[in-house]
Amino acid sequence: MVSVPLGQHAGRGEQFGVYLHVPFCTTRCDYCAFATWTDRHHLQKDYLAACRTDIERLVAGGMPPATSVFVGGGTPSLMPPAELVEVLDLIPRSANCEVTVEANPDTVTPELADVFASGGVTRMSLGVQSMVPSVLASLGRTHDPDNVRRSVELLRSAGIPTFNLDLIYGGAGETLDDWRRTLDAALELEPPHVSAYALTVEPGTALADDVARHPDDDDQADKYLAACDALEGAGLAWYEISNWARPGHECRHNRLYWSMGDYQAVGCAGHSHRAGRRFWNVRTPERYIDAVGRDVSPVAGDESLDADGRRLEALQLAVRTRAGVPASALPVDELDGLVEVAGGSAGHVPDDGGRLVLTVQGRLLANEVALRLR
Repeated sequence: MVSVPLGQHAGRGEQFGVYLHVPFCTTRCDYCAFATWTDRHHLQKDYLAACRTDIERLVAGGMPPATSVFVGGGTPSLMPPAELVEVLDLIPRSANCEVTVEANPDTVTPELADVFASGGVTRMSLGVQSMVPSVLASLGRTHDPDNVRRSVELLRSAGIPTFNLDLIYGGAGETLDDWRRTLDAALELEPPHVSAYALTVEPGTALADDVARHPDDDDQADKYLAACDALEGAGLAWYEISNWARPGHECRHNRLYWSMGDYQAVGCAGHSHRAGRRFWNVRTPERYIDAVGRDVSPVAGDESLDADGRRLEALQLAVRTRAGVPASALPVDELDGLVEVAGGSAGHVPDDGGRLVLTVQGRLLANEVALRLR
């Protein structure tokens, strides 16, 4: 691994992220709209080779050292761990870089945990979704809940510093008691971080085609409130609408996204943001391998926001976080009970303006609040 002190090349300690996309899965979840494939495992070696070449060219072109790296998918833990670490080793990283790899609990082995730990992986994100077998089946998930417990034990034994449990609520047939069972089972593992997302219906998915399985808004609201009670009661503080963590275990890479920082994607379908310009790579692994092999840019398109567009997008992201937004960005008198002054009273905006933060009820209506940003 190329390691440099934070700020030595990035200047003044700026945050910079690298996202590596792994597009391979054994099965496709019914709700998944990501760029993943279940029938292209024969491309794995060529794909990793293309990623290595792409990274080398990006570094030669002046890509700064990463303060965070996130390997997502797909199912990154399907890749041979040593080969994935070889790719990560090519990414210049700050001395305290956060390196996250997503994993399906069924694929975590002692070898994988040990190789990742010795290879500089500092954080794992386990795709748990539910701890109730019938709910997993309704989501099209195939993993065994017992393997979640085993995976956590393996990660701790290997010395990987932190991990996340990724949960989803609102699946067809999931009762409120089912969701509470999932929360209780997850908290028994004493996780440092939990992400809990409301199931969403994405066009083109199997879920989209089955209206009978679409989630109910009121049911999801009840489950969100249950998550807030359980997670915060166990000492995990919310810092973004769908994310809770113990102190010091917040995901640095996701915070970079929410603060509109710069990041570079490697791999097919990856999205990047550099100096106000967003751009994205070709969608399929075949096209990515071909472009890199021909020394052609894999970028498929881009867009740039003007100054006002960037300002508004920054507010739309910030309002979802515990940091909140400047009081001037929201008509506080119209949002009684939905926002509160950070560190102050709900009905009083201090002379310096202060910052407004969503209340629990406000988080339930975050999209409506965002429409009032100015």
